[in-house]
Amino acid sequence: MESPVSAPVLARDGGAVRVIAARLEDPEAAPLLAGLKHEYTSRYGEGAVAEFDHHPGILFAEEHGGALLLLVEEGRTIAGGALRSFDPDLAVQGVLDPDFPDRPTAEFKRIWTHADHRRRGLGRRVLRELEERAAQLGYRQVFLTTGPSQPEAVALYNTAGYTELPDPASAERGYAVHSFVKILD
Repeated sequence: MESPVSAPVLARDGGAVRVIAARLEDPEAAPLLAGLKHEYTSRYGEGAVAEFDHHPGILFAEEHGGALLLLVEEGRTIAGGALRSFDPDLAVQGVLDPDFPDRPTAEFKRIWTHADHRRRGLGRRVLRELEERAAQLGYRQVFLTTGPSQPEAVALYNTAGYTELPDPASAERGYAVHSFVKILD
């Protein structure tokens, strides 16, 4: 069932893009999940989809302080992302500094744009919508991570005002995790 989050806006190409709230099990979320699984396996191998098991869908439900927002154009899901209450125990080991600010924190996950709709500013739009929803839910900062094989995600977060955190355990782990934080106040 769709529930409008914000009024339709015009994308740069003139098409109307609507934002809807959904749950991960809703049919509208299927393209996002399939697209993410394809991206993860093509960049990191078959084992990468195990990441989905670490974050059950219920954590992204509104009743648990979460949200899933989808951008829909002409009835098709073309981008989206989710947020949940940040749990430092689920963060990759060694990523968080002991001085990580203690304030209500949302974690953004599942940020995706369909390959045919990239370079339209939709990723930035997803971030803005998620930030707005996080603030409405009472969160005061955002934490997110991306992997070493997603340079376009790193660029997006850098240009959207996120601060990259150091990853002191990368040598020990054998790969870098790009962690970011942004204060919403």
